[in-house]
Amino acid sequence: MVNLPQLTLPDHAPVLSVVIDATPSADGRNAVVLDRWADLQRSVMLDGAEAVPRVDADAIAAALERPTWVHGPHGRVLIAADGEVLLDRVIPDPPTAGEAVLSDHPHALALAYAADAAARYLVVESDRAGAHLSLHEASAVMGSQLLHDREIDGDHDVLTKVRPSRDLPRDRANNRAEDSWERNAETVAAEVDRVMAQEDPDLVLLTGDVRSTAYVEEALGTHARQVLVDVPGGARTEGVNSRAFVAAVDEAVTGFRMRRRQAVLDHVEQEIGRAGAAVSGLEDVVDVLRRGQVAELVLDAGAVSSPRQRIAAHRLWIGEAPLQLGMSAQQLADLGVGEPRQVRADLALGRAAMDQAAGITIAEQLDVADGIAAVLRWTDAATPAETAFTQSGDSQRAHASAHAEEPSL
Repeated sequence: MVNLPQLTLPDHAPVLSVVIDATPSADGRNAVVLDRWADLQRSVMLDGAEAVPRVDADAIAAALERPTWVHGPHGRVLIAADGEVLLDRVIPDPPTAGEAVLSDHPHALALAYAADAAARYLVVESDRAGAHLSLHEASAVMGSQLLHDREIDGDHDVLTKVRPSRDLPRDRANNRAEDSWERNAETVAAEVDRVMAQEDPDLVLLTGDVRSTAYVEEALGTHARQVLVDVPGGARTEGVNSRAFVAAVDEAVTGFRMRRRQAVLDHVEQEIGRAGAAVSGLEDVVDVLRRGQVAELVLDAGAVSSPRQRIAAHRLWIGEAPLQLGMSAQQLADLGVGEPRQVRADLALGRAAMDQAAGITIAEQLDVADGIAAVLRWTDAATPAETAFTQSGDSQRAHASAHAEEPSL
């Protein structure tokens, strides 16, 4: 499950959500990003608001003036309210088309992009005396953000093997040194396990002296070993870290993101294939969202980004409460909602998903009806039934999926 960022919102203030291409120009200048923001302000989606507050537009512009220092194409997600930027995250891939939404809550799909890019990882740079531990948050502006770091030194100081002598035979000298390495590694592993319990990072990246890393890995607890990745090229000695090591860390973090996303897709495929705890297609997903059953909302990337915005092309009806949503005004009337209004489907879906603390995953190839599925917390007799897909990969279900309603003018 990919958890959405948690934000503390000001009372009675609209929320501006922005997803933008943050790639600088070829000469590295950031002015092109500010130009994109100026263009994007002309097409802000106003959900129940009349205009973007100037303080919020200026806050976004001020944030975008600060470069990300990320090389190559990338995007940026920003959330602002009451003149303050509440979230500013880099995403690996720039959006096909930027988007800005002003609403009474953050745009859930913007949060989903930020959550997909995020990863918290602990770097353990080990030597025979101890280790340097540093906790990082990926996807932060200015590169990964260092959250905490500290030096860990063991109590055992016989670190080198010595020449044998009459007073200290070779085997005894070597055993004393290796025993010190092992005891110091146990001290490091205990600190790693403590950080795991308190901070719960997604990854532990272990690097440094080959002998010491082997001892550290052996002494780690089960949780740390489950998320451990050996990364070559790092060292505890200051100034030794190379570009190759930084690239290896980036590769490990990217691999984790891909595995996390694939695990969600595999779960969806398994549950739909056996008619289990998942549904697909807009109409069925709306049904289970309304009933508060959704653990994870899964969207095909092509269904939420231009030029194939299949989800945004639909309109749903909503009431004041986030779980008051339906395919038609009559559905809400049947629920006792007096004055429903029609909004873009992606806004209504995200609003309902956030209200029930559901995760949101945006996948590259989700081959289901309407490009949308949901993994469920629970099922009952009223849960929509799924049928298996054909071997040809046809994503149409046995019962027809909902068709997009034309937006009312």
